[in-house]
Amino acid sequence: MTSTVLAVDDNPDNIELLRAIVHGAAGLNFLAATDGPKALEIAKEHNPDIILLDLNMPGMSGIDVVSKLKANPETAKIPVIILTAISDVDTRVRGLAAGAEDYMTKPYSPRELIARLEARLRAKAETDDLVERQEMIRKLFSRFVAAPIVDRLLQDPLQVELGGRLQPVTVLFADLEGFTPLCEKNDPQQIISVLNRYHTFIISMIQRYGGTIDKFLGDGVMALYNTPLEQEDHIARAVKTALHTQDELYHFHQKLDPVFRVQVNFGIHTGMAVVGNVGAAEIMDFTAVGDTVNVAARLQSHSRNGQILISKDVYDAVEDFVVAREIGPIAVKGRSESIITYEISNSLF
Repeated sequence: MTSTVLAVDDNPDNIELLRAIVHGAAGLNFLAATDGPKALEIAKEHNPDIILLDLNMPGMSGIDVVSKLKANPETAKIPVIILTAISDVDTRVRGLAAGAEDYMTKPYSPRELIARLEARLRAKAETDDLVERQEMIRKLFSRFVAAPIVDRLLQDPLQVELGGRLQPVTVLFADLEGFTPLCEKNDPQQIISVLNRYHTFIISMIQRYGGTIDKFLGDGVMALYNTPLEQEDHIARAVKTALHTQDELYHFHQKLDPVFRVQVNFGIHTGMAVVGNVGAAEIMDFTAVGDTVNVAARLQSHSRNGQILISKDVYDAVEDFVVAREIGPIAVKGRSESIITYEISNSLF
């Protein structure tokens, strides 16, 4: 796709010379403006790839034009080359400080102008490509983690490497009760549609409280809190996720055929786990591994009729804010000690 250059100069002869160089010699699309306000209007409407800007113009100086371009999010990323007869250092510094990417003085060499245009256009293309890729990554990962976490990962891509570390996390498992029998009695396409709606609903709650979707387990979901970003209140966030989901479930069910209105069961535990990326360099999975994960999964497997089952470690952290009852110990396979378990029935959040 051919790039577009906007030339801004109040001298018609200068505009025609630039047209001959930019369009005739370089083969680029050419737009022109003879004053600052018109330049701002064209830049906003046509979003040119680069602007060649004179400084001495009536009404609005080139410095003011640069400042307004860079202050407007719609035009801020358009590179500007100041092209002027003013050659003193102070003016050059002012132009660059206002946001211009380059500064050339008249008279200039057409070959040099074309070379600088091409260099700036290459840099812009690379930047646009990077921004586009980041936006694609943002859209993809935003389906699984909250927006602040995506921003953090984009700022520090080294976090997306193989390896892990031992750290405290809170793990939440959510599962749809009785969904498997529904699969045997209903159309597969309809089942997938309903399942996706449940997942979308639950994920929105997890993300609302800053959780990270670890994986989907059939009709269940595993979420992590306190990773990859630290959250001082990660235990409360997980509990709030479950409580808010149960509060909103009635309204969500009103949009479904009664046959598909099932309960969501939760298990929540907190403790140390190895968290990081596992797999191979080509395909990796950000996850948590260890006893904490196993305990949360076991709690969820024991929950019935929309119960939120939590471990004593979770209860101790939120007992001032929830109404809960102890329901006794639960044995966990491979673990010598049983887990003291509580059911949350309400909250004071």
